[in-house]
Amino acid sequence: MKKILLIATACLFIISCSDKKGEQKTAGSTDTSGTSGNKTPPAEFADAKYVEIGKTMLASFESGNVSEWLKYYADDAVYNWSSGDSLAGKTAIEKYWSERRGKVIDSIKFSNDIWIPLKVNTPQRGPDVPGIWLLNWYQVDVKYKTGKSLMFWVHTDHHFNANDKIDRTIQYIDMAPIKEAVKP
Repeated sequence: MKKILLIATACLFIISCSDKKGEQKTAGSTDTSGTSGNKTPPAEFADAKYVEIGKTMLASFESGNVSEWLKYYADDAVYNWSSGDSLAGKTAIEKYWSERRGKVIDSIKFSNDIWIPLKVNTPQRGPDVPGIWLLNWYQVDVKYKTGKSLMFWVHTDHHFNANDKIDRTIQYIDMAPIKEAVKP
């Protein structure tokens, strides 16, 4: 009888420890291995090359090389600000920033930057756009040609198209102090 009880206990132990095929994952499961039967996560980290693109862009803009900064933009790119203003097309973006960098900004320095490259596989709600996004926060120290200086933080989101060109930029920034600083 002891042998039967011991064998039965061992069998129950082995059965309870085995991973059953077809078993549903729990709601808290984070398995994103991509194997058969597992769903792709709605979002995941993207390739770090997008961070390098972002850092190169900031360095180009900081040095005043708007043409080098702009080479990462698609011809049909749209540049939006949180205030609702926007620029449509690479030509309009180039005109605005070349004039701004050359005639309004004396010097600019970016620091304390944070980067998150994100691949959105499934829009989570509303008009979200799937694909590669580069989220970025940084401190700006700028001196304007008016002689006034400002320090502020900016949050910028860049969306990359299938050719790794930026087709959408959204910049979250408080324009009121900037408008005040550029007044003669």
